Amino acid sequence: MIIKRQRRSAWQFLLLPLRLVIAVLVIISEIARPVYRPLVNWFSSLSVVKHFGEFVGSLPRAVILVLFVVPIAIAEPLKVYALFVIARGHVISGLVIIALAHLMSFLLVERLFHAGREKLLTYGWLKWTMDRVETIRNWVTEMKESTMATVRGWLESRQRP
Repeated sequence: MIIKRQRRSAWQFLLLPLRLVIAVLVIISEIARPVYRPLVNWFSSLSVVKHFGEFVGSLPRAVILVLFVVPIAIAEPLKVYALFVIARGHVISGLVIIALAHLMSFLLVERLFHAGREKLLTYGWLKWTMDRVETIRNWVTEMKESTMATVRGWLESRQRP
């Protein structure tokens, strides 16, 4: 029993950097969401994108999974790489890389997930992951709203004589 706890806590400790990177990426995505949402809505309204979505939705779930995972396997490491590029002092290059990676996520990965969502969520591990992502999104939204309310309250109190 003690050995299992030690293994579990050691494993959790080893996963901490990965969790931190994922949290940073989710926070960046949530911050960028209001900026890119109009672009995604416009892109989604294109008839070619609608037809592509219908085609993807008609495919077997394993094919949809591959179509979904390949761009993620490219975009997500690019986002982390962009942070390293920025940290090394190449801010413009890093911002371009992260912008392109987010663009790939927003336009391709999100559309693929939306088109194949019903079939993709039949994978238990993916449903579990998406439930965790939704929990983090809700937490970020709550934190954002709480922070905004605090700032508004502070600004209102400063404006009153």
